[in-house]
Amino acid sequence: MQLALLGAVALLTQNAAAQNMLRFACSQLVVERTDPLVNPGMKYTPHLHQIVGGNSFNISMDPATHDPPAMSSCTSCSFVEDLSNYWTAVMFFKARNGTYKRVPQVGNGGPQGSLINKGGLDVYYIPSGKGFRMLAGNAVNTDASKVSKGNICHRCWQSTDDNQFTGGAPCSGSDTVDIPMSTSCKMIRQTIIFPACWDGKNLDSPNHQTHVAYGQGSGATGGGACPSTHPVKLPQIMYELMWNTSTFMDKNIWPADGSNPFVYSMNLGGPAAHGDYVFGWKGDTLQQAMDKNCNLNKDCPAAGLHAQSADKYNACTKAQQAPEEVDGWLKALPLGEMAIKA
Repeated sequence: MQLALLGAVALLTQNAAAQNMLRFACSQLVVERTDPLVNPGMKYTPHLHQIVGGNSFNISMDPATHDPPAMSSCTSCSFVEDLSNYWTAVMFFKARNGTYKRVPQVGNGGPQGSLINKGGLDVYYIPSGKGFRMLAGNAVNTDASKVSKGNICHRCWQSTDDNQFTGGAPCSGSDTVDIPMSTSCKMIRQTIIFPACWDGKNLDSPNHQTHVAYGQGSGATGGGACPSTHPVKLPQIMYELMWNTSTFMDKNIWPADGSNPFVYSMNLGGPAAHGDYVFGWKGDTLQQAMDKNCNLNKDCPAAGLHAQSADKYNACTKAQQAPEEVDGWLKALPLGEMAIKA
């Protein structure tokens, strides 16, 4: 990463289109049980992830030798120059009969109108203050009180129209750490906001978290003032995922014990939501994009940014490195044992 990745804090408001920030679609690269950040070199990691970005993603990605811009031949994200990798856990529907099915993902139009996603997620780089990596959230946490609602949250979307904005700024208002469980929620928007303060020294840390920190701000506001231990401002990175739950609204198939039918691939709820990030922008294009006030998912000649058409980034996929069935009805979540079709 260009270590001078600094700039002025920009406030994200509901009228996000008026802000100069990158906001773009990333389609599904692969869904598999690998995690080169937490479990490097391991096939069939403890839980399933959906991964987007550069196709050099692999099970090890040794930071000393892995160079995503040089090693990737395509990216499933909008900008040709972004060969980074972004990944999260996967949401499943848990049926009364004990089977599970992956909840489909759609784009989130927001201020741009429709963003086209083939699975995947939307990524924001909100201006604020090689080999950079970080993780947001805790994959084993079950306590919502240990999660800041301003950083990781869920929103009930009462329509399948992703262009019909619901509520205020991300992670505000009635948003919850827990996954909503109501038949009025035709979609559930998940938001993961990463720390925007860096210690200025380490590109990673043993737990992939202590080299970065959250500032005094809450939500998608650029991060706020940084603590003295982490004085360097980074662009605030935010993931948005739209889980289309509309086909699972028959309460007759929800768990008989009244538990939430929507869980992440760790078989845990919202407090365990998490996201991973490995930097892979070409050269100094991200620095230039911040400096030149590039906006949304458009070409930005001043920074050398080129937006691909949806058919181009949708076509960038990768075969599973840990092969198993992850679609359709499964007898159990793939947790340790191989997934088995119901």
